[in-house]
Amino acid sequence: MTDRQGVFITLEGGEGSGKTTILKGIIEFLSDKYEVFSTREPGGSRIAEQIREVILNTENTDMDELTEALLYAASRSQHLKEKVLPNLKEGKVVICDRFLDSSLAYQGYARGIGIEKVLKVNEFAVDNCMPDLTIYIDLDPNIGLSRIKQNRRELNRLDMEKIQFHQKVREGYLIVAEMFPERIVTIDGDRTVEEILDEVNKIIINFIQKKRTL
Repeated sequence: MTDRQGVFITLEGGEGSGKTTILKGIIEFLSDKYEVFSTREPGGSRIAEQIREVILNTENTDMDELTEALLYAASRSQHLKEKVLPNLKEGKVVICDRFLDSSLAYQGYARGIGIEKVLKVNEFAVDNCMPDLTIYIDLDPNIGLSRIKQNRRELNRLDMEKIQFHQKVREGYLIVAEMFPERIVTIDGDRTVEEILDEVNKIIINFIQKKRTL
């Protein structure tokens, strides 16, 4: 899947890391400069959203780890083919809230399946279509979960996990960031939204301009 003219950017982070807020700021910043398509995972398309409902349903606490990983991969494959690739082929800047790296950190590392095993499943699911740039917002999970409570966001199944799980997710993300240093940029998430957004926007605009001059 290399037939694409656009730029594929993904945003990663643990629960309560501020991804949604930062994503809105990125879109606002880029929209007057480029044609932007924003989406999310799991979900982003009709079938993928149905899979999302199963994954995040708070009643599905008995879901097997492997089942969870495969559901994410299935949702990702559908979403990629239906939404991401068509927009990339049109030359748009595609920004996705979560992608393959989430599965590596959450299911591969935190669930204990193995990063390499989950990577192979997802490489098959996306036919090796990887992001051009990934922004990982790093934040202490204690801070992230307290933000969720303060904002009174509706809890999903992952929010209900114990703090130890979320700590392992963070460890997993940091390992993945070391695995793909040419693609993943780690950002300090323990700052104001304005400070984070300013740094992220500079990184993204510089990356896009450089990529489009090559």
